Amino acid sequence: MTCILLIESSTQICSVAVSCNKKIVWSMHNSEVNSHSSVVGVFINEAVVFVKENNYQIKAVAVSAGPGSYTGLRIGISIAKGLCYGWNIPLIAIPTLKIIAARLIPSSSYLCPMIDARRMEVYAALYDGHLKELDAAKPVIVDEGFYSDILAKKEIIFFGNGSDKCKRIINSPNAIFVDNIHPLADNMNDEALRAFEEKIFANLAYFEPFYLKDFQATIPKNKVIKNY
Repeated sequence: MTCILLIESSTQICSVAVSCNKKIVWSMHNSEVNSHSSVVGVFINEAVVFVKENNYQIKAVAVSAGPGSYTGLRIGISIAKGLCYGWNIPLIAIPTLKIIAARLIPSSSYLCPMIDARRMEVYAALYDGHLKELDAAKPVIVDEGFYSDILAKKEIIFFGNGSDKCKRIINSPNAIFVDNIHPLADNMNDEALRAFEEKIFANLAYFEPFYLKDFQATIPKNKVIKNY
């Protein structure tokens, strides 16, 4: 039985879950602002109690790797590292934007999760409807040319807490906006299990959160992405 502890603390909602045999068997989340430092530890203690009561054994800890809140990421990753050291188990790091996109798969459309930065700046990535990465996570300043070449041919769903401010900028009829989609530990399950089975583990000594910097003006209009 493969049981994985899942920790997500990259945005305003922090959450912890336990996955066993491909299913979420326990989860908790909290959306209070600036509560991560006090809440994550409590959730993990409750998860450990649940694991012991059910005679499960945690085989790995998976954590949201960023981008996202500097403080939230540091809290989640520091706790995850400490647990892995103490339990002598591997650490799995999952990109935050992929965790958000996992909430909308499978889909016939392309998926563009966005995390708010400031002003018109967002962190964004592009996936197909089965979470294949088409464009890697990057910081961008959204304008009317954002993915315009792809939107001319293919529907893209925009979501995440950075997508709201883009609604009045991206005017293509192929641009669909979905509200209230946040990263949750529950949605880390499939990627965490795949990484565990393929032994894709983060280095406990050197792994750091994925902080994206140096915002670029936009995605070039002539950017070519295959398979659309």
